[in-house]
Amino acid sequence: MSTLGDDELSLVLKWVYDQNDRKSFSQVCKQWLRVEGLSRLSIRVLEPDLIPNFIPRFPNLLLFESQIFILDSHLEFVAKTCPRLQVLNLNLRKTLEEFDEVDGISSSEDVGDDGISALANGCRNLTKALLRKRTNVGNAAVISLVKLCKNLTSLDLGRCSLVDDQAVEAIGCSNSIRVLNLEACSLITDHGLAVLATGFVSKTLKKLVLAECDRITDSGVSMLKHMCCLEELNLAECGPKITDSGGLVVSSLASLKKLNLAWLINLSDVTVIAIAENCVNLVAIDLTGCELVTGVGVRAFGNHESLEYLVLASCHSICMEDLSVVVRCQSLRDIVHDKGLRMWIPAAMQVHISMFCQLHWR
Repeated sequence: MSTLGDDELSLVLKWVYDQNDRKSFSQVCKQWLRVEGLSRLSIRVLEPDLIPNFIPRFPNLLLFESQIFILDSHLEFVAKTCPRLQVLNLNLRKTLEEFDEVDGISSSEDVGDDGISALANGCRNLTKALLRKRTNVGNAAVISLVKLCKNLTSLDLGRCSLVDDQAVEAIGCSNSIRVLNLEACSLITDHGLAVLATGFVSKTLKKLVLAECDRITDSGVSMLKHMCCLEELNLAECGPKITDSGGLVVSSLASLKKLNLAWLINLSDVTVIAIAENCVNLVAIDLTGCELVTGVGVRAFGNHESLEYLVLASCHSICMEDLSVVVRCQSLRDIVHDKGLRMWIPAAMQVHISMFCQLHWR
């Protein structure tokens, strides 16, 4: 019987999904080891220091993932070796405060602008860059990604504390990004949000996370009215400077499907009623900790035609009688209410609500 060629072996490998089986495959002989490496499309790195030893085996990688500290030099090597890379997932597993050193790499040495910029330059087919909690990543890295990776659709900068309005201005010039996470990027101000909302990206952005960006005020939020395609918006814990003035602008975004307004303590029934009336495509809303919201506002969802998920944890002015009106919303599937109120609500009332949707306590 003739020896199988590389093409035939590659076809066989397409049917091998289990990583242990692929490892066994690669141990048969040098040819099988080479073919397995050439056909590998994704890798999760647990020991970054060994990257120069094993990455050359996988020149056709499309996905690179590492959840621990990694050096700029490591990413520079990856950029030179894997030019076809499409997904970079460096979301850190823990915060820097939870561990100071991993495999000899300290938090101060963790990847920053140089490494990300090198990868953006070498891997221009990137579609996703996930950099959550990489606190050495700043404006220069973001600007490189946006300018060089023209197909970038998803950018996660959550808790990248060096990112400010300068980076957001660059993102505003993108015409491809659909998902943007700026959670806890506390240097971002109304100016950055205004540029974002009026730039090219406003025509493509579907999901925007601004949770814990506490320098944002009603002035910045009012610019969101220009984001005509936005389907998911997270403004949780953005602080007391967002009031009903900004809330009414949010309610004008008819394309919204998911909305998180948790702990915006100066939003009231005025905003909630407007959202219930205008956001006709809304599927989920989180009002956790919105102290001024009462049953008057929540009851407005009783006639909503698409709402499925309603969160009311730490909303102490909402009683079960209010929920009995809300459940008239035929699309509603789940309500999350404050667990501290559970003992005060008659069991019969809880059973009645549960006949229409699932009642959860938080």
